[in-house]
Amino acid sequence: MAIKLVNPEGLPKVDLYRQVSVATGSKMVFIAGQVARDADGGKVGEGDLAAQVEQSYLNVATALAEVGATFDDVVKLTVYFVDSPELMPRFLEGVARASAKLGITPQAPLTGIVVAALAEPDLLVEVEATAIID
Repeated sequence: MAIKLVNPEGLPKVDLYRQVSVATGSKMVFIAGQVARDADGGKVGEGDLAAQVEQSYLNVATALAEVGATFDDVVKLTVYFVDSPELMPRFLEGVARASAKLGITPQAPLTGIVVAALAEPDLLVEVEATAIID
């Protein structure tokens, strides 16, 4: 599987992710939005955005592993946030914690979307992923 991540000249450089990914695999994998629920459906990190981001990323990793993929195969992430005054620092903290646990540095293009609410009132973030595998 070859994914090339690029920050084209003429676009802003973003440390958290690359602006473009080019994939040459043969199978597309679409991971449904993952939220802060453990394997039994229990709530994780109620009221704590960083903890919810961490669990959501761990859930994405679990879904990827089930189909033989890793974060290295992710070509696009979409993150839905409930608006919060500390949104970006807490998001980055959660990503850092999940990355440390998984031993990864996710850099796939990422779109963050602020929403009024998610499917359940305690949810603060939802992360969906698209990957390409051979």
